[in-house]
Amino acid sequence: MIEFSDVSKIYSNGVVAISDVSLRIEKGEFVFLIGPSGAGKTTLLKMVFCDETPTTGNVFVDGRNISKLRRSEIPYLRRNVGVVFQDFKLLDDRDIFENVGFALKVMGFAPQLIANQVNHVLEQVGLSTKKRMFPSQLSGGEKQRVCIARAIVNNPAILVTDEPTGNLDPYISWEIMKTIIDINNKGTTVIFATHNKDLVDRMRKRVLVLRDGRLTKDEPRGTFDFEENVL
Repeated sequence: MIEFSDVSKIYSNGVVAISDVSLRIEKGEFVFLIGPSGAGKTTLLKMVFCDETPTTGNVFVDGRNISKLRRSEIPYLRRNVGVVFQDFKLLDDRDIFENVGFALKVMGFAPQLIANQVNHVLEQVGLSTKKRMFPSQLSGGEKQRVCIARAIVNNPAILVTDEPTGNLDPYISWEIMKTIIDINNKGTTVIFATHNKDLVDRMRKRVLVLRDGRLTKDEPRGTFDFEENVL
């Protein structure tokens, strides 16, 4: 499903964000990505949805080498990858229904199909009664649920999340986590970058640790620990 083969990413200013990383994530896996700030987590995630390409090595997403995709092919790859970031980036002048359905509308889906899909995912994230509210009327946890709904409205095979619980209290963080677990249980591959020790230790899923751009740990039932079992 996702494979990094001897991947390095060096930016034009000389910063080495990723250094010689090789890993494979299978279809339907749930993977935590952890490490100190500046370790390269966001760069790695951006490669999965083709927002960055490697300087050396190869990244394969669903069998396609992202470095060899034509520019016209990138939107089709991204349709298969849902993305959730810590900053919500919701459209303040549109209600929740319109925020979630916006990408489908841009892609030219029929109005009835958009309505069916949006209503389904809002039910899935527990916001069906708030679809005509605006972002300013929602709590932080509710806004993050909207972001998740927006990310999965097109039934992507992969869900990439970068600190989705970073600004939320522990109870709301766990509620968001349960929503993502449910999505994963339905077959979606999840990569979840986080600094939330409690979530990682509680879940005991596969844990990848990045430090200074290098993959230093890969454990099938890992905990939030940067130091031990260095590869």
